Amino acid sequence: MTSVDRAGARPQGASPTRRPGARQVGLLVAGVAVMAALFLSTSRSGPAMRGFDGSTMGTTYEVLIDEVLSEDRVTAVREAVTASLDEVNDLMSTWDPTSELSTFNRYRGAAPFEVSPATMEVIQVAIRVAESSGGAFDPTVGSLVAAWGFGPEGSEGDRESRESMRYVAERRPDHAGHTRIAIDPEARTLTRLEPGIELDLSGVAKGYAVDRIAEALVKLGLSRFMVEIGGEIRAGGAKRDGSPWRVGIEAPLVEKREVFLTLDLVDEALATSGDYRNFREEGELRIGHIMDPRSARPVSWRGASVSVLHERAADADAWATALSVLGPSEGYELAEREGLAVLFLLPAEEGIQARATTAFRERTGQEMVEDGGRNERW
Repeated sequence: MTSVDRAGARPQGASPTRRPGARQVGLLVAGVAVMAALFLSTSRSGPAMRGFDGSTMGTTYEVLIDEVLSEDRVTAVREAVTASLDEVNDLMSTWDPTSELSTFNRYRGAAPFEVSPATMEVIQVAIRVAESSGGAFDPTVGSLVAAWGFGPEGSEGDRESRESMRYVAERRPDHAGHTRIAIDPEARTLTRLEPGIELDLSGVAKGYAVDRIAEALVKLGLSRFMVEIGGEIRAGGAKRDGSPWRVGIEAPLVEKREVFLTLDLVDEALATSGDYRNFREEGELRIGHIMDPRSARPVSWRGASVSVLHERAADADAWATALSVLGPSEGYELAEREGLAVLFLLPAEEGIQARATTAFRERTGQEMVEDGGRNERW
């Protein structure tokens, strides 16, 4: 599912560390997850660069640390990365029936349901973006994801449920689920205000896992690192030689993969959402995996991508999804009002049409981007 290019991605002298038998609990395989559209094109600096990689959440992860590590420190990093990934899966996976989120989705009691601090933190991020985006992002799309065939059961899932949801979409175009659940951050409880509400945190949990790993590395006294899960990235500090971590945003092309724009990251996160890789074809119709909670339908396939720069990967992740739902016109206007650094990419008759917000242009210092020798002005 990831679009991260791992060809030549290993630093010279690095010691890749993969935990034998590591769990691969699916969290983001086919839900409302952000489809990462990033090529990791980071330049390497010296033999001390250490790499840790593996599989998680239905995709892959990589952690790069540009510091000299003893074997004890290598072990500590490996354990911290594994613990962070396992925690997010144990709490927020919709694919693991024993996770906290799956347990809530099955819960039919009237009393408030208590959740962990981590789950509450992610839900608060999701609700904040849901409110700011007018419901374009919504953590209560779990039943919609399943109904449209992007849940654990896949496209051959509950067809009766899917027919029901399509009926709902036609009869209730003003569907807005995030208002139908009450949260109490102090008590850390969730309460359904209407039956049938199910949570799906796929559009924010992957970014949150990136943040958790970054925070764990900082607690270990590390400051020169880059964390990537399925293309969601967070860079901590510059590399030892003072250079930034360089990544590339992929052009939204179905038939091939190429870098559209490279960015330098220091103490910053980047997330990309797009529909040009993760979609299902039904006859001549392409159905994307990104849900529009307001219409209870998948977003019309555009073959586009949205990249968001933010301090935290969780926020970047959620905003990338919200702006993908809104599209390059309405989404651009909202991103400008919110002061977000965002790049919208759309296929055009010749090349790629790029539209960047003021904050993105100021952050990158670029006035145009090159694509295959063609210049597209923002």
